[in-house]
Amino acid sequence: MDQAPQPRAIDTLLAKYSESHLNHTNELIHFVCVPVIVFTLLGIIWWIHPFAAVAVTVLSLCYYFQLSKPFAAGMLAMSAMMLGLLSLMPPATVLPLSLAIFVLAWIGQFVGHKIEGKKPSFFDDLRFLLIGPLFVLSFLYRRLNLAW
Repeated sequence: MDQAPQPRAIDTLLAKYSESHLNHTNELIHFVCVPVIVFTLLGIIWWIHPFAAVAVTVLSLCYYFQLSKPFAAGMLAMSAMMLGLLSLMPPATVLPLSLAIFVLAWIGQFVGHKIEGKKPSFFDDLRFLLIGPLFVLSFLYRRLNLAW
C-alpha cells in the first residue's frame, strides 16, 4: 500500500501562513509592506554596519536554501537589489528613512490583519517572519509559472 508523500516543509509553512492571509486587501497590503519591511530592516542593520546586513542576508538565504532552492534564488536577487540600493544611499539618510518607513510598514501590516480579522502568523511561530517574504514571492512565481 503506497502512502501519499509527505508535504515539503515549505508547502506546509506557506499553507499555514496563508490561513491568516485570505482577505484580498490584507494580501495587497502584504505585497507592499513585506518587501518594504525587509528593505528597511536591512537598512537598520546596514546602518550598524554594512557587513552585518550582508551577514544577516546570508544567514536568511541559508534558511531559504534549505526550504526551497528556487525561493532562495529569488530572495538572493531581491536581497542583492536591496543591498545595492542601500549602498547607493547617502549614509546619513539610511537610518532615519529606514526607521520611519519600517514603523509605517508595520502599521500597514497590523491594519491588514485587523481587516483580515486574524492575528499575524508570527505571533504563533517566529519563523513566519522569514516566511512572509516567500509568501509574497510565491504570488510572483505563480504568475510566472515558476515552481518552488
